[in-house]
Amino acid sequence: MAGGANDLSRLADLLEARAAGGERVIVAIAGAPGSGKSTLADKLVGKLNGRQAGLAAVLPMDGFHYDDLYLVPAGLRPRKGAPHTFDVGGLCHTLRRLRARDEAEVFVPVFDRKIEIARAGARMISASVRVIVVEGNWLLLNQAPWDGLRPLFDVTAMVEVAEHTLRARLRGRWERLGLTEAEIVAKLDENDLPNGRLVRDGSDPADFRLGNG
Repeated sequence: MAGGANDLSRLADLLEARAAGGERVIVAIAGAPGSGKSTLADKLVGKLNGRQAGLAAVLPMDGFHYDDLYLVPAGLRPRKGAPHTFDVGGLCHTLRRLRARDEAEVFVPVFDRKIEIARAGARMISASVRVIVVEGNWLLLNQAPWDGLRPLFDVTAMVEVAEHTLRARLRGRWERLGLTEAEIVAKLDENDLPNGRLVRDGSDPADFRLGNG
C-alpha cells in the first residue's frame, strides 16, 4: 500500500478503522535524520485526536538514546544517532508493555535536543489510547537487533526525502544550535547523511510511503 506525498489522511483513515473495535494499533513511521518524521507523526496524532479526543499518542524512538555518560568514554559520541547508540532492548520492552495494554499507564522517555539528554518518564501513555505512533530512524532497519521490533508494528510508513533536502535541513538544525562550521560538516558527512543512506538502503519495505519535501 503506497500513499502519495504527505498522505496522512489515508493513513489516519486506516488507523482509525483498525482501532474502531477498541483494540490497540501500533504504527511505525521511519525516516532519515532531517526527513521530518517527528513533525509528520505529530500531525498524524493531531488528525486522529481531532476526530476523537485521546485516540492517539506518539512514542519517540529518540528517547532511547544512550546517554553521553556512556557514549563519551566509549568513543561513540561522534556517532550519536547511529543504530548502535540506542537502547534497542529498552524500546522493545516498552513496545511490548504498550502492546500488552495491561497497565493503567506507561511512562516513556522523550529526548530533549536542546540539552542532548533523554528525559525519563517524560510522557504518559494511558491504556485508553488506541493508536500508538512510533517514530524514529531505525524502526524498519533489517539488521539485528532492530529487526526484532518489526513484529510489534501493525502498520509501517517510510518518510522519503531527497538527500540534498536532508542536507539543507540538517545544516539549518545545527546552525540554530550554534555549532561551528567544522562541527556541522563533521556531523553531516560523518554521521547524519551516512545514517540517512542506511535508513534508505537498509530498511524493510513499508506499507506507506510518505513524501515530505
